[in-house]
Amino acid sequence: MSANEGTRAYDAVVVGGGHNGLVAAAYLARAGRSVLVLERLDRTGGAAVSTRPFDGVDARLSRYSYLVSLLPRKIVRDLRLDFRLRTRGISSYTPAERDGRPTGLLVGGGEQRTREAFARLTGGTQEYEAWRRFHGMTGRVARQVFPTLTEPLPTRDELRRRIGDDTAWRALFEEPIGVAVEKTFADDLVRGVVLTDALIGTFADAHDPSLAQNRCFLYHVIGGGTGAWDVPVGGMGALTDALAAAARAAGAVIATGHEAVRIDTDGVRAEVAYRTADGEGAVAARHVLVNASPRELAALTGDPAPEPAEGAQLKVNMLLTRLPRLRDPDVDPREAFAGTFHIAEGYRQLATAHAQAAAGALPAEPPSEIYCHSLTDPTVLGPDLAERGCQTLTLFGLHTPARLFDRDNDAVREELLAATLAQLDAHLAEPLADCLATDADGRPCIEAKTPLDLERDLRLPGGHIFHRALSWPYAQPDTGRWGVETRHPNVLLCGAGAVRGGGVSGVPGHNAAMALLERR
Repeated sequence: MSANEGTRAYDAVVVGGGHNGLVAAAYLARAGRSVLVLERLDRTGGAAVSTRPFDGVDARLSRYSYLVSLLPRKIVRDLRLDFRLRTRGISSYTPAERDGRPTGLLVGGGEQRTREAFARLTGGTQEYEAWRRFHGMTGRVARQVFPTLTEPLPTRDELRRRIGDDTAWRALFEEPIGVAVEKTFADDLVRGVVLTDALIGTFADAHDPSLAQNRCFLYHVIGGGTGAWDVPVGGMGALTDALAAAARAAGAVIATGHEAVRIDTDGVRAEVAYRTADGEGAVAARHVLVNASPRELAALTGDPAPEPAEGAQLKVNMLLTRLPRLRDPDVDPREAFAGTFHIAEGYRQLATAHAQAAAGALPAEPPSEIYCHSLTDPTVLGPDLAERGCQTLTLFGLHTPARLFDRDNDAVREELLAATLAQLDAHLAEPLADCLATDADGRPCIEAKTPLDLERDLRLPGGHIFHRALSWPYAQPDTGRWGVETRHPNVLLCGAGAVRGGGVSGVPGHNAAMALLERR
């Protein structure tokens, strides 16, 4: 649909049709506001899409964003979304070698199995009991913090009182997370598994004084009040398709192929200029909600650019003809890959990889983790692929900042991919390459995306999946009431770079809509 169709002046124009923009549009339209969504691409969804990346292969992969934890059930209920999640039966598996023998740590499948897995790896129950205490603490924090994400920002003191646990507050909000990890756990591999939640999409050391790793850790353990990371049925695109349908059903107009290029505002009224394949146009609005990065917001409004952001991850999508066999004889691959499969993520390995990348070199042992969505949700596979036993794999690599790819993105991507898969192969009884499916032209079904690729494809600033460093979920002098306000009274930021943004949550979209609706 063209932005020229229907009314030319709207109560709200949403710039960007990613999941947060669609959440905002649906809430506003349901409240009776006239809403127009301008999306640059020919489809909605942004990074939360399901695509068939391999020619002639009927497998729908969550290509960029993989799992759902931070999406409040409140949003699903309020917008009456036709959308389902499935819980993974296994939390994680981490292969290791001890005394020359392949082994590993399987977390999940019930308390008794997990206890036995810890004992098998560590030789006793001490680490398991520490694990239970630590995650009991994070669970209590999650139950208090998660509901606040869709409320006006609490103050720091209000949030601390709500948590009501000084030890937990110090561990998560005041001291580098590495302090708590090292105090609580003795085993290097267990320490590494815990730490990974602090490093997904965040380039930091366990003891980084900025506490960027703590903020990342907090968002990864509070989701849903439990910290569980679930698989979207039908892939991530099922969520954004449901959101687009909800917005349209409520009356919102969604115009794809419309790239916003400028926002002019006097604080009361605004005009958004856009371009399409056929030319240029403009639309008037009382409010503008920007579902893009703070960098894009500044470019649209002509404001000074924020500090540069830098992503630090490798994303790899694969289709296999079968799951590979493991060197660890005690674990079924269908269980090992059913949760998060950690690779080269021991505590010392993570520290070494960060130090090497910070010094300008690719990590010698690149850390990463793998998810096999098709084990939990076989619907992402066409009937023929499912019958043949094919499986999808998505890999998320850590500690690979965008600066490492500046010299030659294509060459460094291939070098890093080979090194990353070599770390996985070290724990397999057969090379992963032997299990890769091929596309219609006989090419292996594998694709890799660096931060520079993500910036090019999705306009993520520096390839940063959160648009910038995550924020504490409480008010600070420049955050505003909802964490979405900008220096322009009628322009709101509803993308991942908002306070309490990041991840597939819809929270910034909800909060921007609430900030607008509570104004007269």
